[in-house]
Amino acid sequence: MENPPPGRRRPGPRRLPPALRLPALRPPSFSGRLHDPRTATVLGRWLGLALAVCFLTGLVSHFLQQPPPWLLGRLPSRPVWGYRLTQGAHVAFGLAAIVLLFAKLWAVYPRLFVWPPVRSVRHALGRLSVAVLVAAAVFQVLTGLLNIAEWYPWPFSFVPVHYAVAWVVAGSVLLHVAVKAPEIRSHWGRRSAGTLALPEAERDGPDRRSLLLGVGAAVGAVTVTTVGQSLTPLAALDLLAPRHPGYGPQGLPVNRTAAAAGVTAQAVRDWRLEVLGPAPYRLALPQLAALPQHRVRLPIACVEGWSADGDWAGVRIRDLLERAGARPGSALRVVSLEAAGAYRVTEMGGEYAEDPLTLLALRLNGEVLSADHGYPARIIAPNRPGVLQTKWVARLEVL
Repeated sequence: MENPPPGRRRPGPRRLPPALRLPALRPPSFSGRLHDPRTATVLGRWLGLALAVCFLTGLVSHFLQQPPPWLLGRLPSRPVWGYRLTQGAHVAFGLAAIVLLFAKLWAVYPRLFVWPPVRSVRHALGRLSVAVLVAAAVFQVLTGLLNIAEWYPWPFSFVPVHYAVAWVVAGSVLLHVAVKAPEIRSHWGRRSAGTLALPEAERDGPDRRSLLLGVGAAVGAVTVTTVGQSLTPLAALDLLAPRHPGYGPQGLPVNRTAAAAGVTAQAVRDWRLEVLGPAPYRLALPQLAALPQHRVRLPIACVEGWSADGDWAGVRIRDLLERAGARPGSALRVVSLEAAGAYRVTEMGGEYAEDPLTLLALRLNGEVLSADHGYPARIIAPNRPGVLQTKWVARLEVL
């Protein structure tokens, strides 16, 4: 290449017009006073409480539905409202956790743009643990929300995945708290060392109080407009929940109808209850109705969070088992007419089968069971998840 003549400059690289130039890649800067450790710590306390309640009540629900071997025969049938309380709290705190989780993420998201993104192996592991925590927590609360609405746009089974991810969330939270313990301790209270080190205007100023008040109001609004599905005194305010405790056939909601379960009029036309045991027998509906009838008032509580009381009438399960020659305390397998489904066959421990409140119910609120509530007969037992209160019972097997 020839050199330019003396006195002339070599032409430089051509520059793009300003409109076509790419902006310089610089990490964003945040000047807001609320993206600070004090705000994150306060929101983290609230979120941690909500997640802890969800985890513990979720364990209760899981063990009642799928008891491990060491719990077989030891599950309590009292108080009768136990599952109603724990599952109602599980859903209520889960909905509150959605608000708190996104408020917490808003408070800490500027840290996602720290530059350089990875400073050391320890720093990389810390950021990875936070990524697992955030991903698992968001997945857990959002899939739980869709489960409440009974919408399953995913290919996996909700119950085992929800249970497994709950342990991931719990472990991630404990790890995060352990790593951040010094910072959390420093900003825990108004007079903590880290809080006092903040500028006077940032310690607990009006901006932070306004934010926390707004988050609290949002949590309160979500709770008040949904908790009425299980806390019936607030049923009139049940505006956002997918179920209302007073709506449905015979005054109770229905999750799975007879049509959805494949139980037709033809299937129940020649119905007989079959009881298998040392002395097996069969009973037609008139024969079953001629046996001593007992009346109980029990709630039916669903895993989606709604619950409602009903007046049930029918034959005690323990009387049916005794007639079949079962020993006291025997467990029971219940088989439904349902064509298919995860809960078509369920098992009941002896503590439930022996309870005098556990019925093979034939009537609800003074009327013969409707098809959607399990006609001709269904299980109703105290302190038991609704999915295990088997409808359209065809067979009882002594175990």
